[in-house]
Amino acid sequence: MHKVLLLLTKIPKGKVTTYGILGKLCKTSPRAIGMIMKANKHPELYPCYKVVGSSGNLIGYSGKGGLKTKRKLLERDGIEFTNDKIDKRYFYKFK
Repeated sequence: MHKVLLLLTKIPKGKVTTYGILGKLCKTSPRAIGMIMKANKHPELYPCYKVVGSSGNLIGYSGKGGLKTKRKLLERDGIEFTNDKIDKRYFYKFK
């Protein structure tokens, strides 16, 4: 769990990652990543809103306001949507 949360802090403003990418990096399933995001008690420190579906769809945000809030936070970061999806150019490449 700690590694997942640490990775969230590495994602710069204007970038996102996917449940699958985090799963591969942490050697676990995307579903397990989703459960960790849901249990995140400190979204201001660990920005779970930056985790999206592999196709760029907004999925799985249990924070106040749900997916509407997730979208607003991403747009505030400068991320643009096309047909309710995030283009892969916004996907962060971890080093």
